Amino acid sequence: MNDLELLASLESVKDPCFERTLKDLKMLAGASEQDGRWTIQIQLPTHAYLCKEELTAAIKSAVAAAHPEAGDVDVEYSVKVLGKNAGGSIGLNVKNVIAVGSGKGGVGKSTVAAALAYGLQSFGATVGLMDADVYGPSIPHLVGADGEPEVIEKENPDGQKVQRLQPIMADGMPMMSIGFMIPEDQAVIWRGPMLHKLLTQFMQQTDWGELDYLIIDMPPGTGDVAITLSQMVSLAGAVVVCTPQKVALLDAVKAIGMYKQVKIPVLGIVENMSGDIFGRGGAAKKAEELSLAPLGEIPSDPVIREYGDEGQISRLFSEENPAKEPLEKMCAEVAGQIVLNSLDAPSMPSLEIL
Repeated sequence: MNDLELLASLESVKDPCFERTLKDLKMLAGASEQDGRWTIQIQLPTHAYLCKEELTAAIKSAVAAAHPEAGDVDVEYSVKVLGKNAGGSIGLNVKNVIAVGSGKGGVGKSTVAAALAYGLQSFGATVGLMDADVYGPSIPHLVGADGEPEVIEKENPDGQKVQRLQPIMADGMPMMSIGFMIPEDQAVIWRGPMLHKLLTQFMQQTDWGELDYLIIDMPPGTGDVAITLSQMVSLAGAVVVCTPQKVALLDAVKAIGMYKQVKIPVLGIVENMSGDIFGRGGAAKKAEELSLAPLGEIPSDPVIREYGDEGQISRLFSEENPAKEPLEKMCAEVAGQIVLNSLDAPSMPSLEIL
């Protein structure tokens, strides 16, 4: 038996998280033998992978069935994040741009966006967080960050000098928000062209560095921010946040329709504040009706509000608390949907705005 024969026997093994074969997922990275012991190299498509124990057991079982002479087998894991790498046309070195939106305000969209960013980072991914909710920027408060972004001059590979905004760093994560540029009590009263200009500056003229994921906290409702973003980059998808009650789900459906209209794939629906007050399970039922993925139920637990009020959302992942496990599952579901979309979806057509 050689390494190619061993790997061939594993091609039909189904991954327990994605329910696709290792061959389809292109996760078989190699195999090697030393002193009679085989090591299988598996390349995961995301850091937010929760099925290592199950996959290891499935691989060892498949090897034992196909090649009982192989003896002991080890499984080693590495990560190569799948993504569209869609920002190259505007100078972004980001594998996946994710919009987090809602049909209405007050459903905890910004909290979910910040939690998604910190959750993916806690798994080991490189993540940035951009606040596109210009009229109600919440990200600076939720993450406890302040300061004003500096502008520095950099030289492109072709020798051209350009000016770049330096994002504010919080817990090792680059962030941008209008909230870093105006007093906390000052309202932003802008028309569409000013909004478009700011978003272009945040996306195209900010020194984001190399990222696996850029999370964008969208304004609530249906507006032209989604159109602007869809014209600049091919987003990995949108996460729609809602609460379980029917009135919130009605607005969530409108947001889903907006994203589909501007050719942004919808990754699924997150049910926030799930529990006794608003009920439970409404988002999962609506997702099933719309043939979308239910991305998780985040409990209506006081710890989320407390950490948000204190500007310490990152503690939801660094400390044990009742919200940590459901938040981690939500992050894994979002990352998993991106992986499946990357494998299945054809390239999105360009958007024509009338």
